[in-house]
Amino acid sequence: MTLLPVEISEKYELVVGLEVHAQLSTLSKAFSPDSAAFGAEPNHHISAISLGHPGTLPRINKHMVEYAVKMGLACNCTINLQNNFARKNYFYADLPKGYQISQHQMPVCLGGFVTVRLSNGTSKNIAIHHIHMEEDAGKSLHDNHHEDSLIDLNRAGVPLIEIVSEPDMRSSDEAGQFLVEIRKLLRYLDICDGNMEEGSMRCDANISVRLKGATEYGNRCEVKNLNSIRNVHRAIEHEFIRQVNIMENGGHIDQNTLNFHEDTGETSVLRSKEMANDYRYFPEPDLMPIVLNNAYIERIRQSLPALSNQLYSKYVGLGLSEYDAGVITADKETALYFEELIKHTANYKAAAHLMMGAVKSYLNETGLSITGLNIEPIKLAGIIKLVDAGSINNSVASHKLFPALLKSPGKSAEAVANELNLLITADSDEVSQYIQHALAKFPDKVIEYQKGKKGVVGLFMGEIMKVSHGKIDPQTTNRLLIKELESK
Repeated sequence: MTLLPVEISEKYELVVGLEVHAQLSTLSKAFSPDSAAFGAEPNHHISAISLGHPGTLPRINKHMVEYAVKMGLACNCTINLQNNFARKNYFYADLPKGYQISQHQMPVCLGGFVTVRLSNGTSKNIAIHHIHMEEDAGKSLHDNHHEDSLIDLNRAGVPLIEIVSEPDMRSSDEAGQFLVEIRKLLRYLDICDGNMEEGSMRCDANISVRLKGATEYGNRCEVKNLNSIRNVHRAIEHEFIRQVNIMENGGHIDQNTLNFHEDTGETSVLRSKEMANDYRYFPEPDLMPIVLNNAYIERIRQSLPALSNQLYSKYVGLGLSEYDAGVITADKETALYFEELIKHTANYKAAAHLMMGAVKSYLNETGLSITGLNIEPIKLAGIIKLVDAGSINNSVASHKLFPALLKSPGKSAEAVANELNLLITADSDEVSQYIQHALAKFPDKVIEYQKGKKGVVGLFMGEIMKVSHGKIDPQTTNRLLIKELESK
C-alpha cells in the first residue's frame, strides 16, 4: 500500500490499544492436571477434563493465580481481592467445551501502567485497563491437508493472562516498545518465556484513527494473533494508511476483526467485531469465587525480583550510559550476570565496557547466550582488577586475556596473564628500548614532529605497542615518548 502524502497523514491521529495473551509457565493446565508443556505430539496432553466431557469438573491451578498477581504488581495494578470466573461462549472447532473459562466483571488486576522508553529518548506510561486469567483454546492446523483442518488440543486449557492496555499508544513505535516491556516483565518474573514464534505470547491490536484534536475515538478494527513485534509494527502502519484512505474518500470504518497476512503486510476481514454481549458471559457455575487477602498479596510482592526498569535506573545511577544500561537489562540472564559481576568490582563502567565489548562479541560469534559463558563473574572481575592496577591495558585484556580465560575458565585472570607473559613491564630500560626502536624506524616522522606535527605520536605508539606485544602502560610510555621527542 502506497504511503500517504505528509499533508494527509498529519491531519490524523493514530490510536492503538493492545491485548497481550501470555501463556503461563505452569506445569499443568489452568483447570485440569494435564501437562501444559509445549512441543508434544498432537493431542497427547489431553484428558476428559480438558476435552470437556460431561460430568467433569474444573479445579483452579493456584500457580496461575500467583503468576497473575505477580504480573499485576509488576504493572503497578490494583489487585482485586474478589475474583470470579465466567463462561465466554463462542464456537470454534478447537474449543472443545464450546465455551472458554475466563474472567469478565471481576478480573484479577485493575488499572496500572507500564513505562516504555521510546526511540526519541523520551519515556511514556502506557495505562493498563486490566489483566485477567483465562484458559487457552486448542490449535487448528490448515497447512497439511488441502481440504481438511486438523485439530490439536494440547494447548486447550493452558493457563493464560491477558494484559489489556488502554488506547494510549499513538505510534507503532510506542506499541512495539510496550510489547518489549511486557515481554521483559514476563521473563524477569519467570512466568512466561515470551516466545511469540511458538505462540506463548500473542498480541491483538485494536487500531483506529481520528482527526487530530478530536476527543472521541473512531471505530476500531482488531487485528488478531500477531506473532512478532515486527508484524505488530507492520499491521499498525498498514491499518493507519488503510483507514485514513477510507476516511479521505468519504467512507466509513466498519468495526471488524481482521487477519494479518505476513507475506503481503496487509489485513483482511475475518468477521464482524464481536462485542462483550455477543459472548453471553455468565458466572462459571463449577468454580467457587477466589478470595485473596492482603497478606497473600504482600508475600508475593516481597518475592518479586528486581525488574528491568529498576535495574536500568540503578545502572544509569552508577554512571553507565543509557544505551549500555538498556542493552544489559534487555535480557534477564545478562542482567543477573552483570549484577553478580559488580559485586566483585566497583569499576562499573569498566564492567559494562567488558560486557558490551569482548563478552558480547564472543556470544554473537558463537551464538551462545550469557548462560553459555563459561567464565564466572568473579573471574571476569579479575580482568578488570588487572586493568585498574595498570598490570595490563584494555586492548590486551579484551583481545588476549579474555580469549585465554575462555580456554582456562578454572584459573584466575592473574594466573593466566602470568602464564602468557601479558603483564605490563615496569622495566624503564625495556620501555626506553621500545621507544628508541620506534624513533629509529621512522626518522622522517621525528623531523615532522619537531616541525609541529604532533599527531605522529600515534604512529610511534602503534609501533611500540606492536613490538612490546601490548606489555606497556600506554600513559607512562606516551609521556616518556614525548619527553624523548622534545629532547631531540
